[in-house]
Amino acid sequence: MTTKNKQRTIAKEVILKGVGLHTGENVTIKFVAAPENHGYKFKRLDLEGGPIIEADANYVVNTQRGTNLEKNGVKIQTSEHVLAALVGLEIDNVLIELDAPELPIMDGSAKYFVEALEKVGTVEQKADRNVYVIKDVISYKDDETGSEITIIPSDTYQVTTMVDFGTKVLGTQNATLENISDFKTEVADARTFSFLHELETLLEHGLIKGGDLNNAIVYVDKEISDSTMKKLAKAFNKEKLSIKPNGILDNLTLHQPNEAARHKLLDVIGDLALVGTRIKGKVIAHKPGHFVNTQFAKKLSKIIKTERRNNVPNIDLNQPPLMNVIQIMDMLPHRPPFLLVDQILELSKTHVIGLKNVTMNEPFFVGHFPGAPVMPGVLQLEAMAQTGGILVLNTVPDPENYLTYLLKIDNVKYKQQVVPGDTLIFRLDLMSPIRRGICQMYAKAYANGKLVSEAEIMAQITKVKGN
Repeated sequence: MTTKNKQRTIAKEVILKGVGLHTGENVTIKFVAAPENHGYKFKRLDLEGGPIIEADANYVVNTQRGTNLEKNGVKIQTSEHVLAALVGLEIDNVLIELDAPELPIMDGSAKYFVEALEKVGTVEQKADRNVYVIKDVISYKDDETGSEITIIPSDTYQVTTMVDFGTKVLGTQNATLENISDFKTEVADARTFSFLHELETLLEHGLIKGGDLNNAIVYVDKEISDSTMKKLAKAFNKEKLSIKPNGILDNLTLHQPNEAARHKLLDVIGDLALVGTRIKGKVIAHKPGHFVNTQFAKKLSKIIKTERRNNVPNIDLNQPPLMNVIQIMDMLPHRPPFLLVDQILELSKTHVIGLKNVTMNEPFFVGHFPGAPVMPGVLQLEAMAQTGGILVLNTVPDPENYLTYLLKIDNVKYKQQVVPGDTLIFRLDLMSPIRRGICQMYAKAYANGKLVSEAEIMAQITKVKGN
């Protein structure tokens, strides 16, 4: 299900310079306006040909200390803060150019990206924005860590993070963003953080080369020796380090008491940007991390792509139909038991949506099959053809004086069985303009939110002789 408003891109390009947290490389990042339906893409200017990597969950190859993408051997590291800034400002289409593999860490938050993007502003584009509306509960759990992400129906995109670090210095924290418009003030400046024991491991493995005490909060969760303190001071290019009473290394002051939980929320928003579409639903993340975030993004992306491929019509069955069965019989010559469409729900010059309630009383169930009733595929085609007849007969002023004949059916596919109790929804779209009463339509039938059959149907309307 989708709701729509207009897509947006930035008004003009903007450039920032920084350093990669783990590589220590200087990097220049340029945000460039992009056309409609472009989405978020990264372009490596430092590589021959300027290869492009889409911000797609299926390209995630590593989530150690950040969300890292790879396509055809080309890598993008630590993408989450930039993506969170774009989502938080409700920007849909941007090309992100950079001259190094890792995006700049800045102060460890999304603050500087938000400020730069706000400075250049945004422009509305002509294309509608697709927003995926959550209709059912969707979850992903990592049994090894106990991390779990769930999304439930909601009127807006909301995110709640619940984190438990199991240490006295930090403990349990929660954070909630109820409206994406509050991202700048509530979440954007929440900085990344690390525990001392993690920091020592990262240093031993040659990581966080671009780290300093201005872009990562370090929580001291263990006793620290003088020799270790000296090593850290050298690594951070400081003459001396100290531990503050709140257990944080050196002199950083927390922006909020739950800054760690807010940063985890920022990461969730950035990682879920890899789904590739806006979301309308409430995300509840327990002990989130880049691995569980991106696994959930992959699962959600697959669900959305499947639904969009099937293109299930978004119909409110509680609303009165456009045409009831009596009105349908005023237009079609078919009568029970061979009238196979009960309602017309939508009708335009190029498409029609109809409905049939399949009951056990259908005469064909007597013989197809006793003890295992299944609606014959040919009758599904007939029902779609009758619905298409409404579309073509709607083009003449006196439809009661015309009959509709099938000329050809191509590319028939059956996907699911149709059984008593199913509500069939038919959608037919014109494949080309109607000429000389000949109509070519692409027909699909759905039941229980799934595509059950499809075909290309060609029909012709002919005036009844004597009328």
